[in-house]
Amino acid sequence: MTNIWYPADPALPEVAHEIGVPAHPLFHGHPAVVSAPLSGARAQYPLLVLSHGTGGSADSLDWLASALAAEGYIVAGANHPGNNALEPLTRDGFLLWWERATDASEVLDGVLADPMLGPHVDRDRIGAVGFSLGGYTVLELAGARTNLPAFERFCASPQADAICHPPEAARLHEDPQALALALATPSPEAKASRAHAGDSYRDPRVKAVFAIAPALGEAFDNTSFADVAIPVSLLAGEADVTAPVDTNIHRIAGFMPKARVTMVPGAAHYTFLDTCLPAGVERLATLCKDNPGVDRDAVHAQTAQRAIDFFAATLPAGGS
Repeated sequence: MTNIWYPADPALPEVAHEIGVPAHPLFHGHPAVVSAPLSGARAQYPLLVLSHGTGGSADSLDWLASALAAEGYIVAGANHPGNNALEPLTRDGFLLWWERATDASEVLDGVLADPMLGPHVDRDRIGAVGFSLGGYTVLELAGARTNLPAFERFCASPQADAICHPPEAARLHEDPQALALALATPSPEAKASRAHAGDSYRDPRVKAVFAIAPALGEAFDNTSFADVAIPVSLLAGEADVTAPVDTNIHRIAGFMPKARVTMVPGAAHYTFLDTCLPAGVERLATLCKDNPGVDRDAVHAQTAQRAIDFFAATLPAGGS
């Protein structure tokens, strides 16, 4: 399933859009006009593909997608099969993360073929934006190549950190030994996929990428970004302990000296998820608690503006 945000006629009435079970929503969503026709204010609009983090959903980045749509972007959010909040996690969905870029490319295929949206996409102005594992995914779309053995060596070493033990792994309902066994003795399908972990998943339609709190920095090395020739912007919270900054955003930035890097004071990893409603605070404390003095809505507004400014500069109207 793909979530799509897009510009609509501002005269149409918006309805509340909270996220979660309707009777007990967990996160605040931006009001929206549901199933409205695309605004006729422009003949064509730029398109962004959106990639969520491990175990998340496109809707978990509603704060960002709605802000981008309000600025005139069509935003198509992938819900990555086997690794989203809408269905049970699968081993392969959780472990074969290099395949997520193909999900994003297929979402682009679908939007461009859509009879309502496709004719109105400016095909010279396509970008990608992602959070956490989605940040890794959009870097793949830019042409980054994964070094899976290097990541596995890191996670087997004394230097292994939180990125090697994502909390979402608990949703696999398998004990750590079973998960280790899956890594050591993959299925034939997983083994075939692992053989292609280091392939290029570059999508030439994507002209710029914005990665928020990008994960799996230790899966990249000093050759991984040799083929990345498009603009890249990296942003993360200074207090991120889930995707620790030294082994993730700073490591990635060290391989891409031309990338723009923004560090947000006080922000943690999950600060970049939607703002929690009371039921979310009660049920999902880890995702909802921010550091003292951090205003999640303010961080969202600042981050969305960074993304808007970045794509305005890198996907300019009338540009090539």
